[in-house]
Amino acid sequence: MAKSAARRKRDHLIRNIGKDVSLARNEVNFSTHVRMTKSKEEKLQQQYTKYKKHFTEGITPNGNAFYYDYF
Repeated sequence: MAKSAARRKRDHLIRNIGKDVSLARNEVNFSTHVRMTKSKEEKLQQQYTKYKKHFTEGITPNGNAFYYDYF
């Protein structure tokens, strides 16, 4: 396999200067990425609003799309 440009530069520094830059890398022993699965309610809400917005009760009176005001 071919060496990458970064690998060639590291090998060049080791040969000429004797400095191994890979030793200066920090190691992280824990994951900094938060893995969180969706709850059942979140999955149902996603399916409910996936393709179109539904009229839910509370947003419009009686869940109807039209509201008539009689005088």
